[in-house]
Amino acid sequence: MAGGSELVFVALGGLGEIGMNMGLYGYGPEHDRRWLMVDCGVSFAGPDLPGVDVLMPDIRFIEEERDRLDGIVITHAHEDHYGALIHLWPKLKAPLYMTPFAAGLLEAKKESEFGAEHLPVTVVEQGSRHRIGPFDVEFVSQSHSIPEPCALAIRTDIGTVVHSGDWKIDPTPGVGLPIDTKRLSEIGREGVRALICDSTNAIREGESPSEADVAQELGRIIRKAKYRVAVTTFASNISRIRSVALAARAAEREVVVMGRSMRRVIDVATELGYMDGLPPFLDEEAFGYLPRDKVVALLTGSQGEARAAMARVAAGDHRNVVLSRRDQVIFSSRTIPGNEKAVNAIINQLVEQGIEVITDRDGLVHVSGHPRRGELVQLYDLLKPEALIPAHGEALHLEAQRQLAQEHGIGESLVARNGDMVRLVPGPVEIVDEVPVGLSVRDGNILGDPEETGVRERRKLSFAGAVVVTLAVDGKGMLLGEPEVALFGLPDADGRGDTFEEIVIDAVTGAVGSIPKGRRRDKDLVAEAARRAARAAVQERWGKKPVTRAIVWRV
Repeated sequence: MAGGSELVFVALGGLGEIGMNMGLYGYGPEHDRRWLMVDCGVSFAGPDLPGVDVLMPDIRFIEEERDRLDGIVITHAHEDHYGALIHLWPKLKAPLYMTPFAAGLLEAKKESEFGAEHLPVTVVEQGSRHRIGPFDVEFVSQSHSIPEPCALAIRTDIGTVVHSGDWKIDPTPGVGLPIDTKRLSEIGREGVRALICDSTNAIREGESPSEADVAQELGRIIRKAKYRVAVTTFASNISRIRSVALAARAAEREVVVMGRSMRRVIDVATELGYMDGLPPFLDEEAFGYLPRDKVVALLTGSQGEARAAMARVAAGDHRNVVLSRRDQVIFSSRTIPGNEKAVNAIINQLVEQGIEVITDRDGLVHVSGHPRRGELVQLYDLLKPEALIPAHGEALHLEAQRQLAQEHGIGESLVARNGDMVRLVPGPVEIVDEVPVGLSVRDGNILGDPEETGVRERRKLSFAGAVVVTLAVDGKGMLLGEPEVALFGLPDADGRGDTFEEIVIDAVTGAVGSIPKGRRRDKDLVAEAARRAARAAVQERWGKKPVTRAIVWRV
């Protein structure tokens, strides 16, 4: 063994949640570890963080260790695995490794980000091996819902760990290489100490259908359609986009692309040869000139995003595209938990217009890019790991995979959470330390802690509005006229019909008048008394406490 060295794993994101993936592998003695980062992803904010664009892991731990960070490796180009690079890489400045498709998307993404720093990328091929500090990293071809996904075989002097990335077993993925089961089996025969593995579908029995099955179903639907067909899917799913294009060609239809992110991904895929053999994709301006039975529209917005093309078409306010009664819309995607309400709102808008909506409840128009239980067992058999750490999933998914591994004879399995440092070698797999973790948010052009961005106050504003009171007092502290009141997000009047403006004015006037004259010269005292009185009066009549501010001017 190399001088008391250990191999450890710690996640700063992605354990106990789906999204925001960021893992660290550390090698060396406890006091002198070298680090390898795997993935640098984002998650998307919900209603509990109003105004926030994206969430990212708090990287203070590895930022303090950045002189020991030998590299950042990206398994594939989904936002939850690479989307934070533009914002976080400048804090780390470590060598960056990714495949051509991921590198192409990163470059295109950077061009749309004002002031984004140049990120020097080492482009790697699937199947290649690279020495990154003390880590020998092999990029093993996987199948997933995006081109060029990789598992990582991370070799050190004291043991090998396999980081699965996102994957499924699909011998016919439609675009790119299939999963390299032969190479995974060879790595298994070399000996795998631990497998850190995708758990997204660990509660689902059986095996996921192939992308080829979806292509066949899309071809059938588009061939039978009498009028316009619109397909919304994840912009990064190049295989799905290619399947739609092939189905359109077979039905003698043109494909119109709508949405900047969709066009950006298609351009990168075209440059890399993934769209070879297809007719050119048309821009959305062509939609209105094509006969109703000769068009297929590809749209962004499968998750109900308010500003995406699908939402604007459903609302009837897209400048170039209008759907009519008996046209069809295919949701070739799954709804990410949390987006159900937004997606259903769009579907209802379409149905009310007499448009036929087809989802994965109606036919095989989408398959997951993640393994079900049968595929997990196949990977266990290929790699024969001594230990398993479930990753990429919520608590239910992690525990389901841990139990599956145990049932299948893997001797050690451990459910860890973000911040848990797990020693993989030497000795049994166990949690040996804890590192600080948390959230960093992108709020407009600002990156920081959620509470530093004013999110806490925004939550209050969204629930109970705001009251701003302005008072003018003379040198003796006497009120000069009535207070001025501005109300934001409050009802006009209470249940008795009294306006909240008058309620606040009366309360503030009374509160200031009750302050002894000698103390009214204290502006801060007067402001606080006015603030408390205004908030209390609104609470009494409405039952909610608005965000309240008082400003005092001495004249």
